Amino acid sequence: MASKYIFSEEEIVAIEEARKKNKDKRAEVRLKALELRAKGAKAQEVAEQTGFYPTTITRLVEKYRKNGLEAISGNHYGGNHRNMTVEEEAAILAPFRERAEKGELVEIKEIKAAYQAAVDHPISDSQIYFVLHRHGWRKVMPRSRHPKKADDETIAASKKLSPESKN
Repeated sequence: MASKYIFSEEEIVAIEEARKKNKDKRAEVRLKALELRAKGAKAQEVAEQTGFYPTTITRLVEKYRKNGLEAISGNHYGGNHRNMTVEEEAAILAPFRERAEKGELVEIKEIKAAYQAAVDHPISDSQIYFVLHRHGWRKVMPRSRHPKKADDETIAASKKLSPESKN
């Protein structure tokens, strides 16, 4: 067996401890594969038990050797790359919320300008919509016309009627 596949007892114990403390099922499979390989199983045997390809097992061991146990047990998936915390977002939205509660119109352009000034880089309109949605805002627009308003013909016809013709 090549020296890169030989694990010390301390390393095996550390991997077993990491498996016990782990709560992420994706990391669990990686740790199990690493543990089996550390205990002397061949890559093909580990692959059959874990569902990984043998080359993936080799890459896991290589990653462990280069970056340690955190590289295997850590979360490898990004997400939630927000520019600021929810509280910071709420602080930026506070003056706009006050204006909106008074009945004033608040436009996305204004909020976007304030947000960009806070994060100091350009952002898209969709990001502002996500922020507003996260804080419970909804898009409310004034109606262009009343839904029960009479059509133009009815209005014109009623104007032609004089008080004398109604009798």
